[in-house]
Amino acid sequence: MPSLDSLPVLDFSRLSAGPEEAAAFRNDLRDAMHEVGFLYLSGHGVPQELTDAMLSVSRRFFELPEEVKLAVENIHSPQFRGYTRMGGELTDGGVDWREQIDIGVERDTVAPGPGVPDYWRLEGPNLWPEGLPEMRAVVSEWTERLSAISLELLRSLALSLGAPEDTFDAAFAAQAFPLLKIVRYPGESNPDPVQGVGSHRDGGVITLLLVEPGKGGLQVEYQGQWIDAPQVPGTFVVNIGEMLELATNGYLKATLHRVISPLRGNDRISLPFFFNPALDATMPRLAASPEFQAKARGVSADPGNSPILSTYGDNALRYRLRAHPNVVAAQHADLLTD
Repeated sequence: MPSLDSLPVLDFSRLSAGPEEAAAFRNDLRDAMHEVGFLYLSGHGVPQELTDAMLSVSRRFFELPEEVKLAVENIHSPQFRGYTRMGGELTDGGVDWREQIDIGVERDTVAPGPGVPDYWRLEGPNLWPEGLPEMRAVVSEWTERLSAISLELLRSLALSLGAPEDTFDAAFAAQAFPLLKIVRYPGESNPDPVQGVGSHRDGGVITLLLVEPGKGGLQVEYQGQWIDAPQVPGTFVVNIGEMLELATNGYLKATLHRVISPLRGNDRISLPFFFNPALDATMPRLAASPEFQAKARGVSADPGNSPILSTYGDNALRYRLRAHPNVVAAQHADLLTD
């Protein structure tokens, strides 16, 4: 593969520019996700007003008094929702230097018991901060719009690989499990780099990431080198998760990435949105055309040499257990092993 200085840029609006242009977009999308696993997506149609509202409410959340944020700390949530204080999450065995709030789909809890898979513990309510009532409405609209874009990207990938357009629809139809993280990285690099988030691959299907204008820090692994992926105005960074690598037998690539903490005196707001299927969904194996099947690389293991699990909920719970041992100790002590 050729060397790469920057992530490819694709214009989502090409899907609405006639059959030939739509087909060309789908092919470009497939090739980018096969070769790199990451791209910038422009022309997505998300109103600037909504983007501004999301960034504004995110800033205002982190400006809340510490006691207000800690009132919704994730140790109070069996679903691992809510606020994670600075240094409260682990990735690749190291401490992530960031604070964040995790927001998922509001549903009733599922009681644990015989025959009930442990991953159903992730289903349940969010923890919302006092004094920021507008947050729910903005996050809800953001989730709805990004879910629609993500599903269209999945359909485009299926078609580009010679499979039916609706291949993945059933996994998301009834109880899709999207998750939004609202993240703040305080400046800790001085100037030697400090881990914002350690090297990892996303465990879901598709991720759409918005970063504050003018901010960098994201790095993507390509051919053993780290490529900087700074914010590009008007775009989302889009990448593939492990469940889509599994569905395509490794033809589509779940790529390692990490975040370097900003320099001291700066910070960075980041909004990663994870489009995931129902917890009990098993991603269908894509019936790709023979020419693509022949180029499938097989399913890889993550940095910890853990295999990708076929049921999404098993994957999701494994990540939570590794990342938040304090929540496990507080809420799921029965899952601890000696």
